[in-house]
Amino acid sequence: MLLKRPSKRSAPLSTSETSAVSGDFADLFEHAPCGYLATDPQGRISMANATFCAWTGFSKGDLAGRRFQELLTLPGRIYFETHFAPLLRMQGTFNEVALDLVRASGERMPVLVNAVERQNENGEVQFIRISVFNATDRRRYETELLKAKQEAERANQALQELNATLEARIASELEQRMKAEAALRQSQKMEAIGQLTGGVAHDFNNLLTVIIGGLDAMDRVLRGLPATPETARLSRLREMAFHGARRAATLTSRLLAFARRQALDPKAIDVNQLIKGIADLLQRTIGESIAFEVVTGAGLWHAVADPAELENAIVNLSVNARDAMPNGGRLTIETGNAHLDEAYVESLDEPVDPGQYVMIAVTDTGHGIDKETLSKVFEPFFTTKEIGKGTGLGLSQVYGFLRQSHGHIRIYSEVGHGTTVKLYLPRANPALAAFQPGEREAGGYYRGSERILVVEDDDALRAFSTSVLRELGYTVLEAANGRTALDLLQERADVDLIFTDVVLPGGMNGRQLVDRARQIHPRLKALFTTGYTRNAIVHNGTLDPGVDLLGKPFTVAALSKKVRQILDL
Repeated sequence: MLLKRPSKRSAPLSTSETSAVSGDFADLFEHAPCGYLATDPQGRISMANATFCAWTGFSKGDLAGRRFQELLTLPGRIYFETHFAPLLRMQGTFNEVALDLVRASGERMPVLVNAVERQNENGEVQFIRISVFNATDRRRYETELLKAKQEAERANQALQELNATLEARIASELEQRMKAEAALRQSQKMEAIGQLTGGVAHDFNNLLTVIIGGLDAMDRVLRGLPATPETARLSRLREMAFHGARRAATLTSRLLAFARRQALDPKAIDVNQLIKGIADLLQRTIGESIAFEVVTGAGLWHAVADPAELENAIVNLSVNARDAMPNGGRLTIETGNAHLDEAYVESLDEPVDPGQYVMIAVTDTGHGIDKETLSKVFEPFFTTKEIGKGTGLGLSQVYGFLRQSHGHIRIYSEVGHGTTVKLYLPRANPALAAFQPGEREAGGYYRGSERILVVEDDDALRAFSTSVLRELGYTVLEAANGRTALDLLQERADVDLIFTDVVLPGGMNGRQLVDRARQIHPRLKALFTTGYTRNAIVHNGTLDPGVDLLGKPFTVAALSKKVRQILDL
């Protein structure tokens, strides 16, 4: 909306309005997205904003009286004195000079510097204004571009030197470049989705936890009320809301899986046993119109993977196979040992280690996939199904899980003749005992009387978690950050379990909090929760040893069961 110029001169600002404006300008100066400095005519610093201090690690007292040149590296200091200081004296300004500052820690920080002199009426310099921009990302991009340019120049030079077999060499180089570009595009796509999901998943999963928890509580209340048409209607509405929340949680989970940001708990798996354990579920899922067969390989090696995520991957592929056979057909799941040699892995667009793998093949007799579509099936949100029939994240999730598990996936298809999807999982160390899946337990709440400390910065989620644990009989303490939690632990020696978010404010994450808490109470048990994590409790895509994690969003039943399992250890 355009602002109209007032017809009359505005009245002078009142004292309170002047103070507010002054405060706004002060805040703008201190917390601008760049560093601001003011120096006397000799270059001694008289003023610095909070942004510059935060970047460099120096306090304002440390900077006062120092010359700006003293903050530079030795080459930068010489370059500044011999080139830019004279330039500033000659023309009164310089712009976007690339230099390196030395932080208080000794680390280098690339910056872009602008400076301008302010003179009085007699032309005498009164002070110098300096603005500093953080050029870390820019320097990295320039380095990467320079490296790419150098690699391209070397490739061109090599082509010129190979005149005898020019045509064949050019064809070979072009093929390698196309593969590299395809791998780069895929890597950039994965990183973009990872950044997207990282920002969304943490807050979104917090919200979903509160929503699902509220719906759980509503269900418990409704079950205790007399059966009436109104309570039946409320129960149906609750079921619809709960179904929608679980679908939203599944969508977030699939995004994290594609972006390889989920926390995996890999184990040595007997794949034949795992498939037999979910065979009944798969038969019910695909329906009676589709014949289902499992062909297990003899002498099958154990594979390394997260059992729950592998089950999800097989179910996803089976659902896709079912949808490809609307008029019925045959679904076959086959297992076997495989060896991927160097010649095979070198032909792939993505990096795969040669070696021994356990292969799982899911084959259908459906309508098949054409070549153009086949090249897009792993892309997130790509789907050939009708609107509302699929999210386009099923195969993306399987792809992300296989890549994060250091495995490989390959699809073979022909229009009108069906599709085969082959999953390759790394072979487990033969000395490792195979994971034994337990019985699938019915729902229920596990109670207790121990004392639990809940650490969560989200007020709504902390209120939900504490109220649920109190309902289950536990004595609950709560804290919004790591510092408050440590203060409580110093006062209380009877805390049995700390239930903490991984991502916390105040410079201390959940893992650091637990490590410091165990210095106070060495026998303290811990349960982590998060909707998205990178490195605090997950490294190389897998949970650190001895870490218990309850992923967000979680239900009351899942929380009660996990807490009881840890306390009973």
